[in-house]
Amino acid sequence: MKTYYCDLEITLEVIGGKWKGLVLYHLIKGPKRTSELKRLIQNISQKMLIQTLRELEIDGLIRRNMYKQVPPKVEYSTTELGQSLEPMLRALCSWGGEYAEKALTKDEYQILDIE
Repeated sequence: MKTYYCDLEITLEVIGGKWKGLVLYHLIKGPKRTSELKRLIQNISQKMLIQTLRELEIDGLIRRNMYKQVPPKVEYSTTELGQSLEPMLRALCSWGGEYAEKALTKDEYQILDIE
């Protein structure tokens, strides 16, 4: 049994880290193949992407759909539990934009929405 000292600890364990939030952000917009996620999430290695997808699947936030065809097709999508994170992720995006406007100069950041 694991002991948590507040609910935030649980949340950060499940969606914390550099990549999980970004993967969820893109999957909440709709199902994606691994190659699409790799293109959308700049600087993530293939190994880290696969590891992140596995962890999110184990935690019940995403599902892996494998289609029986040649070549094999694998697609990831959010579960109902994963989809429930949308309001929180939107709030975090909004906060990030406000932070950038207030705390950073225009020379310090650039936001590219490639999707």
